[in-house]
Amino acid sequence: MSETHRTDNLNWDEYFMGIAILSAKRSKDPSTQVGACIVDPSNKVVSIGYNGMPRGVDDDKIPWGHGEGLDSKYLYVCHAEFNAILNTRDGSALNGCRIYVTLFPCNECAKAIIQTGIKEIIFMDDKYHDHVEEQASRKMLDMAGVKYTQYQGREVLIDAK
Repeated sequence: MSETHRTDNLNWDEYFMGIAILSAKRSKDPSTQVGACIVDPSNKVVSIGYNGMPRGVDDDKIPWGHGEGLDSKYLYVCHAEFNAILNTRDGSALNGCRIYVTLFPCNECAKAIIQTGIKEIIFMDDKYHDHVEEQASRKMLDMAGVKYTQYQGREVLIDAK
């Protein structure tokens, strides 16, 4: 009699959200670490990203706080979704893909998601749900026919200290 296969393995959503969670661990942001994983219709990873400063910008010379004006990280940081899109070797490869992200996309990332042809967003956290940026994001995503759903899989624990 042969053994049966494992049944407690990760499903596709759990696997790709796990990659997004692991990618978030690369972020140097002290308050919010976000990761993203873009996947094609054949369940192949196309790109990954995390929130951080643009390439060549010294992380130590840019503020990481929530200050105002030039002392706010928000003027400098690239979001995880944006980085995942930019990290793709061939932008046309994103058409029809889905993106797994640990935080619901802001309006700027929603624009990039729509423009590249990504058709589905699976997000983990929606802590800024009532902010105007996320309201605009949902409005644009709805108008463009981009599906978005909150992640419902098991919690993927990654102990990377």
